Amino acid sequence: MATPAVEIDVEGPEGVRKVRVSSPDKPYFPGLGVTKLQVVEYFLAVGPGILAALRDRPTTLERWPGGVTEGAKLSTRQDHSGDAFYQKRAPKGAPDYVETARITFPSGRPADEVCPTELAVVAWAANLGTLTFHPWPVRRDHPDHPDQLRIDLDPQPGTDFSHAARVAAEARSLLGELGMRAFPKTSGGRGLHLYVPIEPRWTFVEARRAVIAFGRELERRMPDQVTLSWWKEDRGERVFIDFNQMARDRTIASAYSIRPTPHAQVSAPLLWEEVADARPEDFTIHSMPTRFAEVGDLHAGIAEAAFSLDPLLELSDEQDAGDLPYPPEYPKMAGEPKRVQPSKARSE
Repeated sequence: MATPAVEIDVEGPEGVRKVRVSSPDKPYFPGLGVTKLQVVEYFLAVGPGILAALRDRPTTLERWPGGVTEGAKLSTRQDHSGDAFYQKRAPKGAPDYVETARITFPSGRPADEVCPTELAVVAWAANLGTLTFHPWPVRRDHPDHPDQLRIDLDPQPGTDFSHAARVAAEARSLLGELGMRAFPKTSGGRGLHLYVPIEPRWTFVEARRAVIAFGRELERRMPDQVTLSWWKEDRGERVFIDFNQMARDRTIASAYSIRPTPHAQVSAPLLWEEVADARPEDFTIHSMPTRFAEVGDLHAGIAEAAFSLDPLLELSDEQDAGDLPYPPEYPKMAGEPKRVQPSKARSE
């Protein structure tokens, strides 16, 4: 027999919201004994942090309505048979306090995505099975102009978080030389994310070009440890700078999001002094509320800074190395090289 729904009180700008949690005892991480209600309670415990990461941003919801069970998988563009899925359009029947933001996909089609403005929206989404929130790097008042440069350090097979941490140290130095500052966080998996707040006056194409320029300079400095190759066959045992995470409609798991891993790891903001010795598995749905109570939101400073992209765009001009491939679902972009992996190109 299903456990009756419960209502929880969530403080917000309009007072207390009553958020309904259906099947509160439903297992969401069976191996850990974590229920749906405990997932909702986790997000409330880190409320100021998760809301700061999402506020006024168009946000894709990664929904696991059946929980993270053995064998469960996420639907993809190629395979829609998964147990979990990305919700890019706001669900019908959402409460009136769930606001939306209009975004445009690379195809030119528009969509109205959930745009969190208060913590009750996060709790409501968690009740729908949302574990990971994927906010765009824009605010809804300027949806075509990113206000964050997101640098994704993605360890390839044969490397791990410690390799990404070493690359992050050099990335920090390079940003300092450019007069910029980054805020690090774990991805919730093996990688590291660096967020650089920027002025919202450049396009996605320019922001992506800036990340490519940054990645090329890191690759020049650390050729045995860093790769910018879009093609997996050429990456080797290096850390990939995933420049296409700055392309339109590509997003990164927000700080404090829960990842669908056996230990319910979360994406954890870090102090730079912590990066070298951090262990992603130490930041979980169980440990993060205590850490948050002790250190607060280590990404709060993102809202207090906004850097110019000019130094990176000037670096791009100096490199004069051209563009790199976009993801396969994108329309052909101006100046883009052929989307053919090297081994196939050589065989033609």
